[in-house]
Amino acid sequence: MKNILFTVIVAFALTSCNDEQKSEFSAESLSAELTTLEGERIPFGDMLKNKRGETILIEVWASWCGDCVKAMPKIKDLQIEHPDVSYIFVSMDKNMEAWKSGIEKHELEGDHYWAPDGMQGEWGKATDIDWIPRYIIIDKTGNIATYRAIETDFDQINSTLKSLK
Repeated sequence: MKNILFTVIVAFALTSCNDEQKSEFSAESLSAELTTLEGERIPFGDMLKNKRGETILIEVWASWCGDCVKAMPKIKDLQIEHPDVSYIFVSMDKNMEAWKSGIEKHELEGDHYWAPDGMQGEWGKATDIDWIPRYIIIDKTGNIATYRAIETDFDQINSTLKSLK
């Protein structure tokens, strides 16, 4: 009986801890649409194609997220240290007004998109967004260098950006 219980616990732990670092986005993620500041819809894949040849740091955030707000100074420090990186902010806010107000309040510089259906929506699920803030780094060739980083991973984020110069 102990062996069966142990096997079930190990199997659950292995399947529930998905810290997998992917090297490319799923087809579902690339085809999912995000909203621009102008209210237009754009597939995530097209957004990435527009940045081809650049190192990209994507921050997934929301104006209501305390951890996101606390991490904003660290993002601004990264922007100063790595001005050659393209910064993309994808908001999980519940409405467009909160999203736009958050951009203005926190003076976020970069490209801005909104996932109106949030973390449980099409893009959120396809990109495995299970926590915010979440950071994804894409290298100049379009491959994912870091798929899953959170607000406690700024040393890793900084060293990855340095290695991609």
